[in-house]
Amino acid sequence: MDSVFVVLFLAGLITGFSKFSVGGMGLLVLPIVMIAFPGPEALGMILPLYIITDILAVWSYRSKIAWAVLARFLPLAFLGVFVASQFLANIDAGQFVSFLGFMILLMIALGLYLDFRPASFMQKPWAAYSMGFFGGIVTMMANAAGPIFSLFLLEQKLDKETYVSTRAWAFFIINVVKLPFYISLGLLSLETTQASLYAVPGLMVGSFVGYHFLKKVNPVQFKWMIRIMSMIAAVKLFLFS
Repeated sequence: MDSVFVVLFLAGLITGFSKFSVGGMGLLVLPIVMIAFPGPEALGMILPLYIITDILAVWSYRSKIAWAVLARFLPLAFLGVFVASQFLANIDAGQFVSFLGFMILLMIALGLYLDFRPASFMQKPWAAYSMGFFGGIVTMMANAAGPIFSLFLLEQKLDKETYVSTRAWAFFIINVVKLPFYISLGLLSLETTQASLYAVPGLMVGSFVGYHFLKKVNPVQFKWMIRIMSMIAAVKLFLFS
């Protein structure tokens, strides 16, 4: 039980810090939780944490939401969530671990691409729909669709406040939509929710630290550190799946 507490505290710490600072650490949370809860059930362990931080975020950023942008993006994201739920229902723990490793590497590659290439095509309607669908699959399977959502929203030419508010509401709405699917798959239950409460102290500490130390973090160095750590986690998942 002590090791479970440590793992969940660390997961909460990273989740809170990422949500209220530079972001990008979501790729690390699921592999960390899987140390104590290997397999798809780890998804159900961390969803309550994301919803808690989402509630804090949408309360903080509840104005200037680009609902028209969300209306283009969310419907296909919901479809992606449904398709991924069918996939989750038909894979075993080993297949899930391998798929997660692949997904993390794919998100790292997407981030690298965006560093060096323009993505103006994201303003096209077809791009909004395709990114919504793919983002729905990734968030359902790996809780790691942040780069996809950011890719789409950054190209909508929103001002900073509107971008932050719209992004926060997109995460909140999609995570709430995921709830009944995780429950029906047996990944989220009263027992897993109670266990995930061990992460709440870490979540609060991480949120506080992330909020107050945001300006002291070098975003470029931090981003590369997270990519390296995420890549190590992905390779580890492949080797031990």
